[in-house]
Amino acid sequence: MELAHSLLLNEEALAQITEAKRPVFIFEWLRFLDKVLVAANKVDVKEKQKKLVEQLTGLISSAPGPPTRKLLAKNLATLYSIGDTFTVFQTLDKCNDIIKSKDDTPAYLPTKLAAVACVGAFYEKMGRMLGSSFPDTINNLLKALKNAESQGRGEILISLQKVLSGLGGAAASCHRDIYKNARSLLTDRSMAVRCAVAKCLLELQNEAVFMWTTELENMATLCFKALEGSNYGVRVAVAKLLGTVMATALMPKQAAVMRQNVKRATLEEVFELMATGFLRGGSGFLKSGGEMLKGGVSVSREVRVGVTQAYVVFVTTLGGQWLERNFATFLSHVLDLVSHPRATQTHVEAVYSRRCVSFMLRATLGGLLGEKAQIAAGKEICQAISKQMRAVDAVVNDPNGENKTGATDVSASQHVMVCALKELGSLVQSLSATASPLIQEPSIGLLETVTSVLLHPSMAARLAAAWCLRCVAVALPYQLTPLLDRCAERINSLKSSPDAVSGYSFAMAALLGGVHQCPLGIPHSKGKLVVSIAEDLLRTAAQNSRLSLQRTQAGWLLLGALMTLGSSLVRYHLPKMLLLWRNVFPRSQKELEAEKARGDSFTWQVTLEGRAGALCAMRSFVAHCPELLTEDVIRRLMTPIECAMTMISHVPAIIKVHGAHLKASAAMVRLRLYDILALLPPKTYEGSFNALLRELVAEFTLTDNSSNTTTSLLRSLCHYDDSVLMGSWLQETDHKSIEDQLQPNSASGSGALEHDPSSIYLRVPVGEAIPGPLPLGVSVIDASVALFGVVFPHVSFKHRLQMLDHFAECIKQAKGIRQQAVQLNIFTAVLSALKGLAENKSTLGPEEVRKSALALVMGALDNPNPILRCAAGEALGRMAQVTSFDNTNCLQMNLNSARDVVSRTGHSLALGCLHRYVGGIGSGQHLKTSVSILLALAQDGSSHEVQTWALHSLALIVDSSGPMYRGYVEPTLSLVLTLLLTVPPSHTEVHQCLGRCLGALITTVGPELQGNGTTISTIRSSCLVGCAIMQDHSDSLVQAAAISCLQQLHMFAPRHVNLSSLVPCLCVHLCSSHLLLRRAAVACLRQLAQREASEVCEYAMSLAKKAGNDAGVLLADSDLNITETGLEGALFGMLDHETDRKLCSDIHDTLGHMLSSLAVEKLSHWLKLCKDVLAATTAVTFEVEKDEDSEKKDEMDDDIMFTGLGDDDKSKPSVAPRWVTRVFAADCLCRIILLCENADKAHFDLATARSTQGKNPKGELLVLHLSDLIRMAFMAATDHSNQLRMAGLQALEDIIKKFASVPEPEFPGHVILEQYQANVGAALRPAFSPDTPSDITAKACQVCSTWIGSGVVSDLNDLRRVHNLLVSSLDKVQAGKGSSSQLYSESATTMEKLAVLKAWAEVYVVAMKIKKEAESKPVKPVRSGDEDEDDLGADVLPPDSLITLVQPELPSLSQLWLAMLRDYALLTLPAEFSSQLPPDGGAFYTPETIDTARLHYRNSWAPVLHAVALWLSSTGFGACEAKEEVSPVLSKAPALQTGASPTVKTFEESVKERMHLMLGVSIEFLCFPRPEEPIEHVMSCLLALSTLLESPCAKTHIAEDQLLAVELLNVLHRLLLTRDPPAVQLQVTAVVQETIKAAVDHIQQQHINKGHEDSQLSLGEGGETGELVPGTSLVFAAMELLVFILVRHLPQLNTRMKESPSHVLIRPQRLPEESARLVANSVSILAELPLLCSPAGSMTILPTVLFLITGVLRETAIKTADNSVPISVSAALQGIKTIITSPLARVDSLQTQWTALVRSSLASVLEDSQPDESRPDLDEISMLTAITLLLLSASNELVGVTVLQKGCMERFRNALNSCDPWVQARCYQLLLSVFQHPSRQLSTPYIHALAPLMVEKLKAVERSRPRTSAELQAVQEGIRVLENLVGMGEEQNRVQLVALLVPTLISYLLDENAIPTASQASKGLHDFALQNLMRIGPLYPAAFKMVIGAAPELKTRLESAVRANQATSKAKDAARQAQPTVQVAPTIKLKTSFF
Repeated sequence: MELAHSLLLNEEALAQITEAKRPVFIFEWLRFLDKVLVAANKVDVKEKQKKLVEQLTGLISSAPGPPTRKLLAKNLATLYSIGDTFTVFQTLDKCNDIIKSKDDTPAYLPTKLAAVACVGAFYEKMGRMLGSSFPDTINNLLKALKNAESQGRGEILISLQKVLSGLGGAAASCHRDIYKNARSLLTDRSMAVRCAVAKCLLELQNEAVFMWTTELENMATLCFKALEGSNYGVRVAVAKLLGTVMATALMPKQAAVMRQNVKRATLEEVFELMATGFLRGGSGFLKSGGEMLKGGVSVSREVRVGVTQAYVVFVTTLGGQWLERNFATFLSHVLDLVSHPRATQTHVEAVYSRRCVSFMLRATLGGLLGEKAQIAAGKEICQAISKQMRAVDAVVNDPNGENKTGATDVSASQHVMVCALKELGSLVQSLSATASPLIQEPSIGLLETVTSVLLHPSMAARLAAAWCLRCVAVALPYQLTPLLDRCAERINSLKSSPDAVSGYSFAMAALLGGVHQCPLGIPHSKGKLVVSIAEDLLRTAAQNSRLSLQRTQAGWLLLGALMTLGSSLVRYHLPKMLLLWRNVFPRSQKELEAEKARGDSFTWQVTLEGRAGALCAMRSFVAHCPELLTEDVIRRLMTPIECAMTMISHVPAIIKVHGAHLKASAAMVRLRLYDILALLPPKTYEGSFNALLRELVAEFTLTDNSSNTTTSLLRSLCHYDDSVLMGSWLQETDHKSIEDQLQPNSASGSGALEHDPSSIYLRVPVGEAIPGPLPLGVSVIDASVALFGVVFPHVSFKHRLQMLDHFAECIKQAKGIRQQAVQLNIFTAVLSALKGLAENKSTLGPEEVRKSALALVMGALDNPNPILRCAAGEALGRMAQVTSFDNTNCLQMNLNSARDVVSRTGHSLALGCLHRYVGGIGSGQHLKTSVSILLALAQDGSSHEVQTWALHSLALIVDSSGPMYRGYVEPTLSLVLTLLLTVPPSHTEVHQCLGRCLGALITTVGPELQGNGTTISTIRSSCLVGCAIMQDHSDSLVQAAAISCLQQLHMFAPRHVNLSSLVPCLCVHLCSSHLLLRRAAVACLRQLAQREASEVCEYAMSLAKKAGNDAGVLLADSDLNITETGLEGALFGMLDHETDRKLCSDIHDTLGHMLSSLAVEKLSHWLKLCKDVLAATTAVTFEVEKDEDSEKKDEMDDDIMFTGLGDDDKSKPSVAPRWVTRVFAADCLCRIILLCENADKAHFDLATARSTQGKNPKGELLVLHLSDLIRMAFMAATDHSNQLRMAGLQALEDIIKKFASVPEPEFPGHVILEQYQANVGAALRPAFSPDTPSDITAKACQVCSTWIGSGVVSDLNDLRRVHNLLVSSLDKVQAGKGSSSQLYSESATTMEKLAVLKAWAEVYVVAMKIKKEAESKPVKPVRSGDEDEDDLGADVLPPDSLITLVQPELPSLSQLWLAMLRDYALLTLPAEFSSQLPPDGGAFYTPETIDTARLHYRNSWAPVLHAVALWLSSTGFGACEAKEEVSPVLSKAPALQTGASPTVKTFEESVKERMHLMLGVSIEFLCFPRPEEPIEHVMSCLLALSTLLESPCAKTHIAEDQLLAVELLNVLHRLLLTRDPPAVQLQVTAVVQETIKAAVDHIQQQHINKGHEDSQLSLGEGGETGELVPGTSLVFAAMELLVFILVRHLPQLNTRMKESPSHVLIRPQRLPEESARLVANSVSILAELPLLCSPAGSMTILPTVLFLITGVLRETAIKTADNSVPISVSAALQGIKTIITSPLARVDSLQTQWTALVRSSLASVLEDSQPDESRPDLDEISMLTAITLLLLSASNELVGVTVLQKGCMERFRNALNSCDPWVQARCYQLLLSVFQHPSRQLSTPYIHALAPLMVEKLKAVERSRPRTSAELQAVQEGIRVLENLVGMGEEQNRVQLVALLVPTLISYLLDENAIPTASQASKGLHDFALQNLMRIGPLYPAAFKMVIGAAPELKTRLESAVRANQATSKAKDAARQAQPTVQVAPTIKLKTSFF
């Protein structure tokens, strides 16, 4: 393939390859040329042009295939337009000659077609440059057109279209000729030709004025004729032609009008023409009179559907603004269509016409109009409805019945009503909350208008009105409850009108069905209301025969609707329901028999309807309340159901007696019965299988049914992928809702509400806008087929065989059309049964059952009906799945012998299906044969149908074989390529199947495609060529297949897919009119954006730029929608128009991936995108808010701030973004903030942002866009749409959280959010208005508390504004239950109240925190004078201001909080304690909504718990509450009081109760926090516990109940195991510390109380024996937890770890800050533990405690750069001291143990502090400190232990010899404390051992004077020790000691000449020595004199130094005189003084 990449065709290479590969080679060269010519240098091209033209024209006559000729023509045209045009006329003549040629052989055809293609391409590219040659060319083409075959006709028409587009107006002289020749072909028998003509005429009408003036009527008639018998492609093309021509006739193009004086058509004329097609079809007015008199056949459905599409094209072409202006005319016209008698000749036709009209309205109104215009359109529809309704009322109320035509008017008006109401409902539902102006405005009176239709005489109209009300309620949930009440009230008051009972019950049922879409629900009482109405209706049904039927139906309908509310509500009414159901049916066989004899036809009708209703309600119950279906309930349901089954068998006899009009009611009973049985487990009705199966089989084999009704389920039971074979079965398209009418099964697409009123309350099937149950006849058959599939797997083999034989018999008996119908139904049933068997994993049965089934299926494989062949193939595959037999060989034999198309297609599909269901390994042995047969069939050029089926089966085999197919990839791939290059493009099915094969092959090769081997490269390039051919195909489905193949390739080999060509192609497809193509494009973009978002966006932008520069050929026919906002802007735009769910979710994902990769880099671009979308809010928003606050003039400015947004009309898209898109944009905003946070902290730092912006203006940081963020959040939060308000508040909360602490660099002490206080207030205020839904108010409370707690607000008045909002909502909470009229369910009220309490709790927690911080800070001095008071004082909030705001509410708040915690505690009880729940609910929830309430409590308890803990500990457990005061809530909500009598509890009792509550809630939660619980809850809970335990009451409580404390510690231990964050662990240690402290205080109190020495031994844990019992011992529990923490952070402490063979020595490393704090806390708690034990108990734990503490010391004593002591080390030292100095040493009985313990501790420390190469950074000082501590604190135990003494001395010696002056200095300090120890026994050995070394070190200083201050300090410390030793010595030894000290000091003095040049440290030493000498002289005068006298040279040095000193300034001298007596304090101090 590489050889093909050259400018000229490489002819040697071409000659060397095999014949088969040449076409591919040529195609590859043409592809290369196509890319290269445009980019090549013109000079190079001109050089080789001659040769190139030769090669290219040579190819024309080499019979190229369709894709090749297309590329060939394109290249030739490009070549001429770039190079010289000299020879173009020669080439043109050559082509014309070929076209003129008389050779009609098939072999010559490709050459002719290539010539035709070239002519088209020349004119398209060069147009008028080709001068006047065009008339000859056109005539030549038209002549050829006359006698060409269909492929030629198609190609010629495409060329003519290109010629026309190239020449434009220049070709006017030929327009008439082309028109005359082309129009006759509009009714060609080849569909591809019809499409080509339509496209050609579409091009022609751009310039040919006559088409839309004089010929307009003929054009219309032609188009209608073209639509007769058309397929989908033709309908789309012709509709486009017709719609465009009509639009042009109405509003001609400017240029054409200027050239000629044109008479424009009026709108009436155009509509009249279109209506002809809709109502009369293509035959026009030419029918003979006779036919007209007979009433004629109704219009052909294809024509009606085509015209419907044309209407949509017509309106779309004229555009949204035109529709806005002319909507009233358009609406009245389309509604007239549906009221015309010709459109409604039969019921099914009427439904079809209605669906067409609805489609027109939805497609135009839903897509072209923005939200404002849609509201205006809604008004128009309302007016149309009320106008119709007035006419109907006039007829209905006409007393004399004179108005004869009236009756027909009423029946016609029902269809108008249905269309109008359906559209109104869809409109309101799509507008959602944005529709509120439409509902609220009284002048429109929407609700009145719609409810008036509930009294319409026609059921269809009543149901449509009910549906419309459901839409209103779902869009605006606050309407739901009032509407229900209104209907209930009307039913009661209009009980006597049959229409009213029916209409209002429909409305109530519809509203109840909509509740599941309203998250806030309806009040629980409404359920009771519905039950009472329904019961009443059923009870009174028999009283009045005129109303019996309606009341019965209405009663059961309401009960069925009630069931959709779910178990929590139905539970209460279940007993009543079971009773009602039992009473509808006779109790026994006897009663049944007796019943048959009674009654007339009317009572039977009522009875049957009643029973059908009861069964329907049962079905609804089983479907919606699965939790209530206990075995007992099922048993009780079975009684009426079994009775119904028996009754069905009697019905035919009853119908015989009472007349056939009962048939419908009887069918309804069967339908309901089958429906409910399909939902129940088949085991429950095993006994009735025989009778039931008889009924089912009779039903779908049409035994008692004379009409040939077919089921609609076959399509869903066949495989989705097979739809390409079923010819007429369309795939997903935008026109699905009308195209369904043309499907071959009975009444397909004629779904309507009136066929089954119960669908008004059921869930709408996915993907449908409105439920459309099929007519009863079809529904019953569908239900019977579905139930057959459920029951079949449970039936005995004998019966299976009987049924299968019976099926074969039925098919044999039937003839003609009936046989087809019976066969279709039977096959659907068999498929349903086989599917059921597979799902139950059971088998088909023994040999004879299999044989019978096989015979049945094989018989249908050669049925002429493709749908049946499909079903048979599918059935064969499914049979192989559930049996062990293998039928492949037989099929392969049949295929080899089959010659006719039908059996070849059927058998080949069967082969594919077998492989599909038996799978790869199972079908391995047949793979080779199957593949070879199918490859042979796929090459059968004589029948495209065979090719299609064979290729489809091949794709199935490739898919199912997986890697086993790898060996056949190459031959299959080469076949696919050959076919792609040769099959005519008009056979789109073949190409679609080729696409499927290619995709399957790519998947089979899979990741190998990345390889570089020759075979793989060949496979890969073949795949790419295949994709390229399909991308160029004219059919959208083939293009979609190409895209999905490229997507697969990109997944496996991303480097080899060229994005620069793929992305622009995808962008163009985004505006395709074909849904599947748009889906494929978006799905592909989604995958590309995951990996390479930035490249994708760049390529899309480059396409947009190119489109700006020149409207290229590629873009000529597509309105590319990529502008400067790039691909992402286009995708946002698509969200406004697309309704397909899959497509929208893919768009969301694609944008999400782009956002994640690009948003941080291109911040302002993405923010602008979101802002533009959000700014499109309808400006109605602000008018509502203004009048509320008019008195508060100062606050007004907040609301007006952002009204003036987005006013410039220049760049507005056609439709402002709809609310759904705006919600998505608001979510994107939150995601952008999060992405920035994860990317770089600089995004939240204004100072950094400004400095980086100065350096690099492109660098974008979020903080610079803060005003935009706030503005967007504000716009969203104040919108009409509730979803958008939620998203806006969420964004606002995120912004506050992330930016609250960002300082404002220009004003120190302020934060940047302060300037937005007004905006935040204004955004929050509307959410607290009384009519706001609870969920929004709840969210707003959350934002309020975040805002108040963020600390941004500095001005008390501003704070008060937001605070007042919370106060107002608190009043709502205090109002108690049932005070306001309820719109939503009780759980919504619960949610709102809990949100308020949670918000207050959060505010209180923050307030207390601020207060605490303020108290711990030093008090600032009061400033004198207040001149500077104003500027600072106003801005800085006094620390307690927040608390002053909360304080007034605290008394009531605390009670509410406690009540809420009590509720929460009850709700968390496990199910088995449910009997303990109060029967009438809690303070804030009702028993009915308990399940939903739990969720709300779960979200808000944690902050409340923390707040209550703070309140309890700050008020001493509410001790300051006034006893007599009872909270207002308690008085209104008696549920709070647990006891019956309101006795006043004592303070102790209340403390106890509150403690139990708080600890219970905390421990329950901490035991098992769910993984999804936010970490904040865990923190709140721990903070609450530690706060609580600070209070004395709580301490005594937890200390007195030791088991409670143990439980708490165990739970905390478990929490540590599951939760990692250090903050949580630190908080846990705090709680443990408080708990232990409480226990210690308690035990000390006991000691004081007991006071006797003997009892002291037994007090505390461990008693006299010292045994600690796990589970009851607090000390044990604490040890467990602390050891866990220590080992977690210092794994080296674990001795087992060292013993393990894999242990590697880890050098101790410095712990991170948080870990160090944790370890330190744990150590301090450990040290406290012995205080809890009795002496014996202490001895049990002390070894472990000391082991751990010394271990921590060892592991964390690491030198630091600044010589600071790590926090864990100081904790360990402190711990050692605490333990060693404990009173245990004084307990006589433990003396020996204690001594051993102390000695081992010292030994451990000595061992750990041994110098060691592996630990160079050991902190000797900390170790020495520990040694010193032990020596000083436990001198008695350590005196005279020589081993230890030697070790200690050794350590001190090492430290003295250390080269680090800091270590020396600290060592001297420590030695001093040892030397000074009062026990001489201890100190003397050390003095003897270490003093000489010290003196030696100090003497040596003379030779090396200190160079640094540290060294100086060491010397000073040493001297200080020496001085102290002198002081300690006895009088007689003093002279010797002074003799050591004084010479040393004198030796430090400098020579007076050396002083000026000496270093700082050296001078310091000199001064220090001099001062000390001055001081020592007077202290020991005698000794001093002796020493000085003995050595004269000392004397002289001293004297000279003193003189020099005196000589320095007198002032200094004077100052210094006072000093010598003062001892200089040591400059180093430990942070914690241990000694």
